[in-house]
Amino acid sequence: MAPTLSSGTGVPQVMIVLVALMGLVIALGLAFWPWPERVARRAARHAARHGPPPPPPRLPDTLEGVLTAQLLADEISRPQYVRAMERIAARDERRHPLSVPRDDRSE
Repeated sequence: MAPTLSSGTGVPQVMIVLVALMGLVIALGLAFWPWPERVARRAARHAARHGPPPPPPRLPDTLEGVLTAQLLADEISRPQYVRAMERIAARDERRHPLSVPRDDRSE
């Protein structure tokens, strides 16, 4: 006849498995718990390995660059950007008119 749970032979096996699983869970929890000193050591190693953080990006040197940075940062809208670029183009045309060379080819 096969042993049954009521005969008492299956209960100790279940208890052994449960105790072993509980021990495994506790051991894994202690092994992977983020202890403050371990986190601080890991952060110090990471900082030493990767060096200081990169410097902030350089600011644009030209008016067009400033306008583009403002557009990308949503400080100005697209129509404002287009209008400002039109004004810059008109100012450049007044200051430095484009002279096209003559076409000397005979037709």
